[in-house]
Amino acid sequence: MAEIEIPHPHEVKEKAEHPFLRMVALSVAFYAVGLAISSFGTHSTAKEMMLAKQEEANQWNRYQSKSTREALYRNEILKLKAEKKSGTMPQYKEELLAEYEKEESRMIADKKEIEEGGKDKDGKELHGARHYQNEVKLLQRKDPYFEFAEVIFQLAIVLASVAMLAEKKWAFYVSVGLAIVGVLLTANGFALLVAIPGIDHGTHSVAH
Repeated sequence: MAEIEIPHPHEVKEKAEHPFLRMVALSVAFYAVGLAISSFGTHSTAKEMMLAKQEEANQWNRYQSKSTREALYRNEILKLKAEKKSGTMPQYKEELLAEYEKEESRMIADKKEIEEGGKDKDGKELHGARHYQNEVKLLQRKDPYFEFAEVIFQLAIVLASVAMLAEKKWAFYVSVGLAIVGVLLTANGFALLVAIPGIDHGTHSVAH
């Protein structure tokens, strides 16, 4: 996050006797709080996204492993079934065929659980790869709102500083407007109440 030059405390004290300047100084404090919250949102979202992507990759790796084993069993099943059609097949191969078919079915069931999730033996919910995939998409939608809010709060603080030092009311009013936008973007980053084109990645993505 870029460093913001905030007025020196002594300068603030000297100008604090003026009602307008006192209001600006108080506003800067609120802007700083808003900046801190949006920064928290950015860092929190980035951390959660990294963990979700890692878990998603792990799940798909498991899925690929099950797919490979399923293909191997399917190949052996086809060989044994072809042999069975050609004539009498020994009992041990009949049993082997049944075992391969059982394992193939288990791999298919495991793949479905890995992809869609399920429950463990204690009834605890297990998240599948799709869950983490959707989680990543959700976090990718949230992140830009916090980043834009950070920039806007920084601009609001700069303009409020100009208003305080140069006593420019227009700069203060603009800073208030920017701060309001920053608050709305930060709130939307947490709740995703509205999808804003150009910011929200989800407005152009298709869920799978």
